[in-house]
Amino acid sequence: MKIVVLMKQVPDTWGERKLDLATGWVDRGGDNVIDEINERALEVALSYKDSDKSAEVIVMTMAPGDVSESLKKALAMGCDSAVHITDAALAGADAAYTAAVLSAALKELGPDLVIAGNESTDGRGGIVPSMIAEHLDVAHLGMLGKITITETSVAGVRLLEDGFQDVHATLPAVISVNESNPDARFPSFKGIMGAKKKPVSTKSLAELSPTKAAGSTTILNTTARPARTAGTKITDDGTAGEQLAEFLVSNRLI
Repeated sequence: MKIVVLMKQVPDTWGERKLDLATGWVDRGGDNVIDEINERALEVALSYKDSDKSAEVIVMTMAPGDVSESLKKALAMGCDSAVHITDAALAGADAAYTAAVLSAALKELGPDLVIAGNESTDGRGGIVPSMIAEHLDVAHLGMLGKITITETSVAGVRLLEDGFQDVHATLPAVISVNESNPDARFPSFKGIMGAKKKPVSTKSLAELSPTKAAGSTTILNTTARPARTAGTKITDDGTAGEQLAEFLVSNRLI
């Protein structure tokens, strides 16, 4: 069993996230970490590897700049190897082009299962996994929890507004996980030391053959969000209820 987990490095969600007003892109100049939903995707893959020692788990990311710390963490958690796709020509790549490039790299690896997060915290598009499945011509099961992986199939539960769906597919397949999956394990000391010896390969755009022409998102204008202003304080002099009702009515909240 060969499993590839798609990982994205994003600005730390505990810090202030903002746009670069010059480009309109996410400002990645501060602390960057593995997206939490991708850590859950890694845990799904590594949990299967715990039960099948012959399974191979590869972490793959497409990102500019230095992602070495994030890749080291994934390797320390238990991944066998890592692939970093990086190229200046990929700056600003839209979701369709991102999926095409990732798919080209995945075709070289030939995984039985591709695991991704349902959506990234910096983009919130949630469509790249399904696009990748289309490129690979395999089934896609999205927004999964309670995931079960066997040598020939994958299954899980998809939560809906009015119920749930039990879904399954034969391998090869692409799945995306939701937040109901377990938190990621912490790297052990042995894992941290072993990560230094695990292979990390770098791929440029010239080494891949995406089936879609380059596409990027063009930001026409950006404006900083105004600072929050103080709200209205109501001092209860016996009419606080009336003042609150008037406020709600005037703002069409009731």
